[in-house]
Amino acid sequence: QVQLVESGGGLVQAGGSLRLSCAASGRTFSSSAMGWFRQATGKEREFVSAISWNPSRTDYRYYADSVKGRFTISRDNAKNTVYLQMNSLKPEDTAVYYCAAGPSIGDYYSAAHYEHWGQGTQVTVSS
Repeated sequence: QVQLVESGGGLVQAGGSLRLSCAASGRTFSSSAMGWFRQATGKEREFVSAISWNPSRTDYRYYADSVKGRFTISRDNAKNTVYLQMNSLKPEDTAVYYCAAGPSIGDYYSAAHYEHWGQGTQVTVSS
């Protein structure tokens, strides 16, 4: 069982930055793929980014086209934490951001791949 707790959301002006953190409990964190999704009001939950787990210690990162070049995902297995650094934020990035954990093999872009979810953290970008 993995429990996830997000933090770091808030209100920021367009062009600003935020760093989201997702602290995980549970022995399986280091062998789980970790993802970030977001859901804006009235819209479906969408993929933002994911990072793989690989026994050779090569992490593979995946990004939605809408955030590529602006967001960076990373993980610290020693701290059981995954991060999402968000730069050059835009008003359209406003959403509740969710952290998720799932198997190391599968479709990282699909919400259905992930077995465990955090409660979400609100990110609001003002214009």
